[in-house]
Amino acid sequence: MQGGINLEKVILKVESHLAVVTINRPDQLNCFDYETLLQLEEVVDGLKHDKDIRVVIITGAGEKAFSAGADLRERRTLSEKEVHRNVNMIRSVFTKIEELPQPTIAAVNGYALGGGLELALVCDFRIAVKEATMGLTEVSWGIIPGAGGTQRLSRLIGTSKAKELILTARKIGASTAFELGLINKVVEKGKLLDSSKELAAEIMKNAPLAVTQAKFAVNYGSNVDVKTGLAIEAKAYEVIIPTKDRIEALTAFKEKRSPNFKGE
Repeated sequence: MQGGINLEKVILKVESHLAVVTINRPDQLNCFDYETLLQLEEVVDGLKHDKDIRVVIITGAGEKAFSAGADLRERRTLSEKEVHRNVNMIRSVFTKIEELPQPTIAAVNGYALGGGLELALVCDFRIAVKEATMGLTEVSWGIIPGAGGTQRLSRLIGTSKAKELILTARKIGASTAFELGLINKVVEKGKLLDSSKELAAEIMKNAPLAVTQAKFAVNYGSNVDVKTGLAIEAKAYEVIIPTKDRIEALTAFKEKRSPNFKGE
């Protein structure tokens, strides 16, 4: 896939094996209404089966927000049944992002609150501008994080710190988020996308199938006992042994050149 697609509320741009997905509701701080979730699901489903895409960057349009979470204006108009629908949808879409075979990078360009932070949490890496503000603020709205925040944040920064942030509905800046291990890097405004693309390029120079299997082994091995995790790693390794890229790496080493990986 080259070029990309524009679904109005979600924009996909593709070039040189890299996909950039942008939540495009800047006037609403890139909040998620139901239509946005449907469009995001369509984009993610397409990326999952696109072997030409090696890394995915997710960001928000404009300079104010990555995403401020659920669209509360829409939420006020919904019946309880529709609220259940929306919550199930956001949970499902975010899980699909987490399970993408490609590495994912959240380029956090501003507010990442509630569901916005939960979106960042499902990505493999998080890079944020120093002005970014983050928080799982749902309890201040009479609800709880419903798109995986209670589970993913605690696994990332520890149970006690996660409880502190969630139960206080505290908002934190990028420097504090970095100290907690919530984000990987803090950058100056204007350098966010370039920094994200630099990380993507560092990943994409490696064998695509090996990267995919390494991500798989970490994701599915990190929440089980070590013995089971080692079995998962062994199965992932077996997938790589018959690949052309493995042979290409050995040939390139012998010929003292950089390997030309094809994802085969």
